[in-house]
Amino acid sequence: MVTRRLLRQAVAVARLLRLLFHALAGLWTLYFRFPAMAVAQQHAAVQRWAQDVLHIMDIRLVLHAAAQPGPALLVANHISWLDIVVLHAAQYCRFVAKSELKSWPLIGPLATAAGTLYIERASARDALRVVHHMAERLRAGDVLAVFPEGTTGDGVHVLPFHANLLQAAIAAQAPAQAVGLRFVDAWGQPSFAPCYIGDDTFLGSVWRTLCARGLAVHVAFAPPDPAQGRERRAWAADLRTQVIALRACAS
Repeated sequence: MVTRRLLRQAVAVARLLRLLFHALAGLWTLYFRFPAMAVAQQHAAVQRWAQDVLHIMDIRLVLHAAAQPGPALLVANHISWLDIVVLHAAQYCRFVAKSELKSWPLIGPLATAAGTLYIERASARDALRVVHHMAERLRAGDVLAVFPEGTTGDGVHVLPFHANLLQAAIAAQAPAQAVGLRFVDAWGQPSFAPCYIGDDTFLGSVWRTLCARGLAVHVAFAPPDPAQGRERRAWAADLRTQVIALRACAS
């Protein structure tokens, strides 16, 4: 038993070192190659980088249906810091994330390069600014992604959805697309290793995930869903119902 635990830890250390090297390689690409790339090439590079993160961490990506071309607002449940990587691996999109992410070492510059829009969650004025910017990007044909729970959950329950950011899709007359995320272990049961809730630390969550075996993440997309006259709170409730159903079938 001790030997097995030490072996898993040794494998986790090796994965962590590869992950750090991959992050540094991503920064090198960001600073030295991105300026010469066309936008489509940048998007493809971000998606490949995210797919490689999952490969290094030995997490299998299982897609159920697919995201649609933009404009679209992806609306997903939120479990882990890995959710952004998972969605990028499935489909390039621009995220709306808390402003604190911008200052995180390694992750912040990479998120910024991927086109993340940052929001000061405690500022109503900043929320209006972000909604306006989101609407502009949706009118330009972008795919945006939000986590309307506003925080990470335990992966079993889906918290109530905040509706404010849906106003951008209403203003741009763009559809939303519900996305259900579900992490499972080697036996197909829900895995709590990638969770990032409560007293969890970022490094602790990373380490648990690296030590886990046979992880898979299921990503299920619903068909695009236009507002069709619904006000944002009713639309948010309907999208939450879709996300819950998607998670149930993504197994």
